[in-house]
Amino acid sequence: MPERPGAPANGSSAGGAVRVAGGSVPGSPAPDRRASREGRAPTPDESGSGLKAVGWARTLPLSSSVRAGRAWARRHLDELGWTEQAAGTADDVLLTVSELLTNAHLHAHSDAHLVLTWDGSCLYVSVHDGSTHLPRPREAGPDATSGRGMALVDALADDWQARADERGKTVTACFHPPGRPAH
Repeated sequence: MPERPGAPANGSSAGGAVRVAGGSVPGSPAPDRRASREGRAPTPDESGSGLKAVGWARTLPLSSSVRAGRAWARRHLDELGWTEQAAGTADDVLLTVSELLTNAHLHAHSDAHLVLTWDGSCLYVSVHDGSTHLPRPREAGPDATSGRGMALVDALADDWQARADERGKTVTACFHPPGRPAH
């Protein structure tokens, strides 16, 4: 499916989260919904609302590959300068994208709605799927071939959360670039 900048990741802002540039960002002010001609969320100058975030959204159907989602995310990390200025953190983001998309496709048997949102302090990686079952890190045995995904996300991300709504759930991980304090 084509990339839909500024498109909502899900139809709900349940649980106190609001969408910014198409993503679920806890505690953020409600954004101006207009997308700019460049295919990204409006900047403060374009929207006049003081919006201080930029984001991208893409739906990855169940039939799509995790690799396609990772490549899409890498392009946007390149745009933000993260692949050069924060290469280690960019690698952590890409591994998290892989894990969250795999969970949506494999465990939820669902399309995955991937949203990246940068607010100047935190890069939010959100994936919405059609299952209301919330993930949790768990111990996988030494011979297990799966079961480590959320433990990896927990180890790599500065913070993460999962919220269920009437259409499924959204898992959001936050990454701060090196040298930038958490907000």
